[in-house]
Amino acid sequence: MTESAFPIAALADQVPPRARKSLYPQAILDLHGVRLAGREKRALGDLFGLQNFGVNLTKLEPGAISALRHAHAKQDEFIYILQGCPTLYTDAGPTPLSPGICAGFKAGSGDAHRLVNESADDVLYLEIGDRSAGDQAVYPDDDLQAAFVDNSFHFTHKDSTPY
Repeated sequence: MTESAFPIAALADQVPPRARKSLYPQAILDLHGVRLAGREKRALGDLFGLQNFGVNLTKLEPGAISALRHAHAKQDEFIYILQGCPTLYTDAGPTPLSPGICAGFKAGSGDAHRLVNESADDVLYLEIGDRSAGDQAVYPDDDLQAAFVDNSFHFTHKDSTPY
């Protein structure tokens, strides 16, 4: 029997939240940081050493956003609402969500998305996404783009100059 550094099972709400609230560059955080500060992610997939896809238990406080509106070139994303009623914003506009509703975002569709908690209660949801090498993300509402290199996102301005 081999011993693993990873647990067999865990209580999701007991997994410590990520210490760093966001990977966005400081200039972006200066613009949107307050709304991103109300987001808490618990990296469930990382706890088990998963490498091909990530799973996060994410909480949005009232007024918080999940991310800047974005679309991935190669990485699929999926969300499942556990608690609360966020609004999903896509290129089609706002869509109200509630517990039990799920949504998927196909890689390469170009349809940018994000969740916004416009309610007075916390929102809790699962987000699942793959970690395809060579991914790029576009942010149509912000001067931002990202490339997934060496298992992490690197951000630049839309003209490719670094932050």
